[in-house]
Amino acid sequence: MEPQGRRRGGAAVRLRRQPAHRAGHHRQLRAAAAAADDAVHRDDPRGRRVRRPGACARRRGRPVRQVSEQGVAVRESDVDWEALRAAARGMLERAYVPYSRFPVGVAALVDDGRVVTGCNVENASYGVTLCAECSLVSMLHVTGGGRLVAFTCVDGHGNVLAPCGRCRQLLYEHGGPGLLVETVRGVRPMSEVLPDAFGPVDLVERASADVPAGDAAEEGKGT
Repeated sequence: MEPQGRRRGGAAVRLRRQPAHRAGHHRQLRAAAAAADDAVHRDDPRGRRVRRPGACARRRGRPVRQVSEQGVAVRESDVDWEALRAAARGMLERAYVPYSRFPVGVAALVDDGRVVTGCNVENASYGVTLCAECSLVSMLHVTGGGRLVAFTCVDGHGNVLAPCGRCRQLLYEHGGPGLLVETVRGVRPMSEVLPDAFGPVDLVERASADVPAGDAAEEGKGT
């Protein structure tokens, strides 16, 4: 797949992108030019992280630092939320919404620096309509997988929109409790957006707890 070029009228944003030969090591990142709908990390030519004016003020008294299940630390100020929203807004024109006329665009930052996007796709059989988050998660895995670390969702006017309950569960699966989600109340970790969530860890823990002690002792013994 050829990379998308810069959108007409869109400003280039810089992204910490990893070299191809280091694809398995998401901590090894370098600066590279990218299209407006393909980047949210900020840096300067000297390799130092650049914070937006006022970022510290917004975080004063409420430090936001979350760690995904794969150990990638992300701060609210590490993400260029304006660029992420722009990527989400760019999806609005691609939404298929002949019934509700309510387009939704989403965008998320992946732990290796990629940006994945999505839009809602409706169906005459309303129950099989796909929310924008569904296409975003599909794009995540089609383009290489990884963990979501920052996410935003916008409505047809480009305003921040809260994901529905089903999609919060979908995002939790692929970002965990540390995923930063932009909400109408500001950026919040997924643990607040979906408190007491059920996830992959619960399946492992509960499956282990359901095995009787005697049966567990027998496991590993030959016949």
